[in-house]
Amino acid sequence: MNAPTENAPAAGVVEALRAAMKESERLRRQNRMFVAAAREPIAIVGMSCRFPGEVYSPEDLWELVASGTDAISGFPTDRGWDLDALRDSTTDERDTSVSQQGGFLSCVTDFDPGFFGISPREAVTMDPQQRLLLETTWEAIERSGIDATRLRGTRTGAFIGTNGQDYAYLLVRSLDDATGDVGTGIAASAVSGRLSYALGLEGPAITWSTPRARPPSSRSTWPCSRCATANADWRSPVAST
Repeated sequence: MNAPTENAPAAGVVEALRAAMKESERLRRQNRMFVAAAREPIAIVGMSCRFPGEVYSPEDLWELVASGTDAISGFPTDRGWDLDALRDSTTDERDTSVSQQGGFLSCVTDFDPGFFGISPREAVTMDPQQRLLLETTWEAIERSGIDATRLRGTRTGAFIGTNGQDYAYLLVRSLDDATGDVGTGIAASAVSGRLSYALGLEGPAITWSTPRARPPSSRSTWPCSRCATANADWRSPVAST
């Protein structure tokens, strides 16, 4: 008659062990989830862009593609170009046909150098790609919900893919034009450093200047897979083309 009473403590222990094992398994699953989230190689939290056809955001780009809008236009009139000579030209010195249209950014002259602590004189010597990089990076950070000024002094890394630096041919006409600020303004290798300096970032600043740096796959996956070993708390992989 006493057997059930004597076995009750043992049954309670077994039930407690089962509950503990279930809780332990739940905690293991939760831990694996947290570890996987911490080791996530890349998370895109903000984007920005500039493209011909009045595209100033990813939403604008989607609308342009969805609507099939033609972003090609005639030569802009605010670049100081000899438009009459361009229009009268049919071929160049290599006997190659000269196009009368192209894809142009209407906002390329709207850069505000003072906002980034850059003098107007230095801004003129900067490749427009560098100016656009500063603008779009700041915008991408804001779109991600981060105050860009709070990144100053942090280990935030800048990983830039770039190619095609032809501004030097327009800017440097003689040795007198080759001033010190021109060197950093037209050098592809200085792009990531320019961004880090302007935003006060103290993480790694790396520029890939090769033809392979231009496709989206190479500039967003390969650099970011190295972010964890680059000693950066935040990563700002940006492409300038």
